[in-house]
Amino acid sequence: MKITLVTVGKIKERYFEDAIKEYSKRLGRYCRLDIIQVQDEKTPDGAGEAMERQIKDKEGQRILSNIKDGAYVIALAIEGRMLSSEELASRLQKLGVDGISHIVFVIGGSLGLSDEVMRRADFALSFSKMTFPHQITCGLFCWSRYTEVTVSWLGNRTISNRDAR
Repeated sequence: MKITLVTVGKIKERYFEDAIKEYSKRLGRYCRLDIIQVQDEKTPDGAGEAMERQIKDKEGQRILSNIKDGAYVIALAIEGRMLSSEELASRLQKLGVDGISHIVFVIGGSLGLSDEVMRRADFALSFSKMTFPHQITCGLFCWSRYTEVTVSWLGNRTISNRDAR
């Protein structure tokens, strides 16, 4: 299965890059993971609702240009549905059984995702009701995806560092 993560903004901090690289490497045993970072738009101080919508729309177009036809899209959004690792692993396994070979996860910028991206999404997933910077969400995504894959492959048991070796 091919997994693509499309995220708005660049990962600038080395420690986030290192964590993402580590879990991407671990995931390589189970699936192909591509991470695409699209340019974010700067939000001016005091930006109104119309300006914020324009910014989300520009970022949304960049996201959508990286989603291929036929891909199953999961938007990471605060208003999405929260699932346990086991529930998400089961959902992703079912998609594979149903013939879905490419899943795209999308992380928006500081203002969230555009309406057009949300309409394109087949499912909206929430990690939390809290808001996190995209760098943390990207790292959390890689870790959680690794956990779900190992839950699927190794069964429902606690994942430890020993399992990654």
